[in-house]
Amino acid sequence: MKDFTDKVVVITGAASGMGREYALEFARLGALVAITDVNAEQLAETHKMVKAISGKSSLSEVLDIAAEESVTDFAGKVKRELGNAHIIINNAGIGGGGAPVWVQDNAQYHTTMQVNFFAVVYITKAFLPQLLTNQEGAVVNVSSVFGLLGTPGTSDYCASKFAVRGFTESLMVELADTPISVHLVHPGGIKTNIAKHSKNGAEFEEKYLKTDPLFAVREVIKGIKSGKQRMIFGYQSSLLRFLTLLPLKLRNRILHREMGDMRDPEHYGLLDQYSTSSPRS
Repeated sequence: MKDFTDKVVVITGAASGMGREYALEFARLGALVAITDVNAEQLAETHKMVKAISGKSSLSEVLDIAAEESVTDFAGKVKRELGNAHIIINNAGIGGGGAPVWVQDNAQYHTTMQVNFFAVVYITKAFLPQLLTNQEGAVVNVSSVFGLLGTPGTSDYCASKFAVRGFTESLMVELADTPISVHLVHPGGIKTNIAKHSKNGAEFEEKYLKTDPLFAVREVIKGIKSGKQRMIFGYQSSLLRFLTLLPLKLRNRILHREMGDMRDPEHYGLLDQYSTSSPRS
């Protein structure tokens, strides 16, 4: 797809960060934008900014994308008010619990998977019939560089982003003989607020979240235009991509050392307790 004029573009997680930049950039390109988020106030701000850029029709909906029936209803509303969707940007996500496996609450795994993975499935399945009816369109699913390799304290987040990767790569094959393009995005350290609720969020943001969200959005749009199926970009993405080529033991040692200052001493102190309480043979 080369021209986005009057194309219907659905964007999740549009209240801030990359989601907001997707909405504004597609509005600049003449698209009809449908945006969602759970943050009503910030989503309204994004919608106001979209309307200031473009006089064309747009739609804003406060939506829990982890609620399947609500997603289905939203897809119907987009079709009624704007027409069939042409592009879906599965951008929304949460940062996860930020704790090692032995500390992480099982409920957090369910929450992270529901928002980061199952919502991608729900949105894709709800809107894909509209793209197929158009015989034109693009599905953009946002994974992460943490969907390429596992990192400490992020097992729920990595699991969800690996799941997005597997789902999307399968969809690429299934739609290979159709006019629908499928794109898998692995952003590196994009400067968003995804880590703000985690215990070490501010420290993580300062160390790793460096890349301007607008740069990331424009990379994705270039990828849609060129048909590029996998996109890896952002702060330290080249390094992490290189690490995937290394033997697993070496990679793990490097990551353990690199991200050591993100570890919570209280969490890792539990390992010492386990080792001293376990009988030695």
